[in-house]
Amino acid sequence: MSMSMNFELKIEQVQKLVMTQELQQAIALLQFSAMELMDYIQEEITNNPVLDVQEKENNAAEDEREQNANEEFKEEGPFDWEEYFNDYEPYHHRGSSTPNNEANSPPYDYYLSREINLTEHLLFQLRISTEDRRQYSIGEYIIGNLDAAGYLQGGVDDHISYLRVTGEEFFKALQLVQGFDPVGVGARSLEECLLLQLHQLGKDYPLAEEVIKNYLPEIANGKCRTIAEKLGVCPKELQKAVDLIRTLNPKPGAYLGGGDEVKYIVPDVIVEKVEGDFVIIINDNIPQLTISPFYRSLLRQEKEENISKFIKKRMDSAMWLIKSIEQRRITLYKVTEQIVKIQRPYLEKGIHYLKPLTLKEVADRIGIHESTVSRATTNKYVQTPRGLFPLKYFFSGGISGIRGEMHSVLSIKSHLKNLIEKEDNNSPLSDQSLVELLKEWGIKISRRTVTKYREEMGISASFKRRRV
Repeated sequence: MSMSMNFELKIEQVQKLVMTQELQQAIALLQFSAMELMDYIQEEITNNPVLDVQEKENNAAEDEREQNANEEFKEEGPFDWEEYFNDYEPYHHRGSSTPNNEANSPPYDYYLSREINLTEHLLFQLRISTEDRRQYSIGEYIIGNLDAAGYLQGGVDDHISYLRVTGEEFFKALQLVQGFDPVGVGARSLEECLLLQLHQLGKDYPLAEEVIKNYLPEIANGKCRTIAEKLGVCPKELQKAVDLIRTLNPKPGAYLGGGDEVKYIVPDVIVEKVEGDFVIIINDNIPQLTISPFYRSLLRQEKEENISKFIKKRMDSAMWLIKSIEQRRITLYKVTEQIVKIQRPYLEKGIHYLKPLTLKEVADRIGIHESTVSRATTNKYVQTPRGLFPLKYFFSGGISGIRGEMHSVLSIKSHLKNLIEKEDNNSPLSDQSLVELLKEWGIKISRRTVTKYREEMGISASFKRRRV
C-alpha cells in the first residue's frame, strides 16, 4: 500500500463578511443610549488629540466686542492691573461680613446631596431613644441586619450567641427598634410585621389579629367564606377585617431602603404634536465634533513619515467617529419616523388603537436590515404626548380579529384590564366571561390566552377577586 502527498495551489472566490474595527464601532454607537454615547465621545476626545469640539453657536456681536477691545488695548497701551485689583478686592477687605450676592443665593436647605436611607433614619431614632451604651450597641447591630424591606435577617439565637448578650437584653433592644418609624421594621416575619402595625392603630381588632396569626395563606387564596365558617363569624365582618389588613404595609422599609438606587431616564427621542402633525427631535445633545485645524496644518507640513502616519491614522479614526455619529442620528430618526407613521392612531387616541408591529415591517419601509432596526431601538426611550416609553414598546405581536383586522397584544391586555376594573366585586368575571366580552370588541381569543394575559398583568383569578 502506497500513499502519495501532493501540494498544489488553488484560487477560490469566497464571500465573507469582515468585521473591521470601524464597523464594530459603528454598530456599538447605534446601540448606545444618549447618555452612553456622551460618555463614549468624552472618552474619545480624551484619547484622540485630533478631535476638537466646535461651538454650536457663534455670537457675532460678542466677537466684534472682543475685537474692539483688542484694538483699544493696542491703542491705550498696557493694562492697569493695579486699578483692576483695587476695583475687585475681596469683600472681607471692605469691612463687609457677607458677599454682595449672598442675599440672592438660595438657602442652604436646598443643597441636599442625597436622600436619607433606612439605616440612617433608624440610627438617628436610636441615638435619641437611649443613653445606655450597651443597648445602643445591640440596637445598632439589629439595624445593621435589616434588609431593604425592614425585616430582621438571621436567627435570634445566632444573634444572641454572636453578641454574647442575654435574651432579655436582645429582645429589649429589638422591641425598642420595632417602635421606630416606619412601623413594622425589625419584624422577623410577615405576621409580626402586620401585627406591629395593627397594634399601632390604637384600637383592638381581634378578628383581624386572628386572621393574621392563622389564616394569611387562605386569605391570599380567596377562601373568605371557608374562614368565616371556621371562625363562626359573618362573611361581611370577615371582609371588613381583610380590608383592614390590606391597608397595612408588608414592606415598611421599602420606601427608604432603595433611595440610592433611584435612576432617571433621559429620552433619546422626543415626539411632539405641532399644528396637528408630529415632529421628531433627536435628543442627544452631544458636542459638535470637528478635526483640529492645528493637526490639519501639521499633517501638511510634517515631513517625517512616522509622525505623518500617526496623525493620519488618528485623523481617519476621528473622521469615522464623526460619520458614525451622524449615521446613528439619521437611522434613529428614520426608525422613529416610521414608528410614528404606523402608530399615529395610538398617539392620537390611546392604547386601544395600538397596532401590531414587527422589526421587519419597519426595516422594509426604510430599506435596511431588521437587525439594524433592533440595534437602533435598543436601550432607547421616546417621550411622546402619551408618556415616556421604550422604543421597543411599539413592537408587539398581533392577533387576528373577527372581521380580519389585527389587534395588538398590548391593546388586548388593556381591554382585559378595563373589563376587570369595571366588574362587580361580588360576582367577578371568569376567564370564559372575559372571552365572550372581548368578542364584542371584535377580538377572538381562547380562554387559555385570556388566562395567560391576566397572569402576565398580575391579576388574580375570579375566585380570588370575589368580595362579600
